[in-house]
Amino acid sequence: MAPSLLSADFSRLAEQVAQLERAGAPLLHLDVMDGHFVPNISFGIPIIESLRKETKLFFDAHLMISEPKRYAEAFVDAGCDHITFHIEATDEPGAVVDHIHGLGVSVGVSLNPTTPASAIESILGDVDLVLVMSVWPGFGGQKFIPDVLEKVTQLRGRLGAHQRLQIDGGIDPKTIGPAAAAGADTFVAGTAIFRQPDPPQAMRELHDLARAAADAS
Repeated sequence: MAPSLLSADFSRLAEQVAQLERAGAPLLHLDVMDGHFVPNISFGIPIIESLRKETKLFFDAHLMISEPKRYAEAFVDAGCDHITFHIEATDEPGAVVDHIHGLGVSVGVSLNPTTPASAIESILGDVDLVLVMSVWPGFGGQKFIPDVLEKVTQLRGRLGAHQRLQIDGGIDPKTIGPAAAAGADTFVAGTAIFRQPDPPQAMRELHDLARAAADAS
């Protein structure tokens, strides 16, 4: 499970993150939006720097921004342990991968819902994670796009055991099972965790649903 900070109560960030950390969350997903690559602005370096002091969770930064290579170092310096960039945001994905790896962190590449898996062919063996967007990036709380599951299955057959396959967008108790059965192994969930009465319990229930679907597939 990868709880998405985008849906948290920003007046209680440290408290909510601590609850999930105690409940066993392995990482925190940071959706960074610039108002240019996507039509929304979320949060950036100051929030990440402040939160880094409050938790030991792995920071999984999803940069929905233009010029990811230009800004990657600043996010690593702020405390991010992993950087995912969008294939649609660069004409030189190999250079971005090499640059981020050179900063000493793992790197992932993300694909928008209609971007084919073939778009990342040149770097598929070089990334640590592939992120399939199951909504259009830019806003939380959107409806899951089931057509992307075919792409998830296609990618699962191409990735090595050391590479993660993440899915982000509309993940909830109804959609996490099909996503897991298709081959995803890391699930970004915001509203379905942070907007629930008991976020730690909601996270555990999602995890159990994903595990059951994966075991049955």
